[in-house]
Amino acid sequence: MLTSHELFGFMSPVLASQILDYAYDNDRDLYKLTVNAVADARKLRPVFFERKPRAERNKDIIAMLTKPRMDLAAANLIRGWLLKQHRDMLIDFLTSLGIEHKEGVVDDLPASVEDAKLKEAVDKLLAKYPHEEVAVYLNAFYSMNETGWLTLKQMLQDEPRLQFGS
Repeated sequence: MLTSHELFGFMSPVLASQILDYAYDNDRDLYKLTVNAVADARKLRPVFFERKPRAERNKDIIAMLTKPRMDLAAANLIRGWLLKQHRDMLIDFLTSLGIEHKEGVVDDLPASVEDAKLKEAVDKLLAKYPHEEVAVYLNAFYSMNETGWLTLKQMLQDEPRLQFGS
């Protein structure tokens, strides 16, 4: 499945910019960590980005977040966006699977879930939320967790509604 830096490469520029804008508007610490990581990777001072107009800055930051060495920064940004902006989606998914959680956060995921339950949970998400955001969430969920639910992996590879650019 897609890693966090790959997600930034495949998602639409509009969604990538929305994620970065969300951090800028609602989680300044996360935004600052992201800018610092990108600046460090480019061997620049963060003020280099801060002086640019926001649209140009976003474009530069997003371009860097697609690089493999930026996977940790990309993962933190996606995780923060999902946990704060899309908590309802996380809660809906975990609740549909019957997994205990606290506001969408799980301590221990089961090693497997019933295939039918998983497919139903994914269908519910796709019916309720924008497909691209669901695809980002499920790819992030799969790649950031230790469990390798084969049915979820197969769905991420084969389900047309979970493909980017479709």
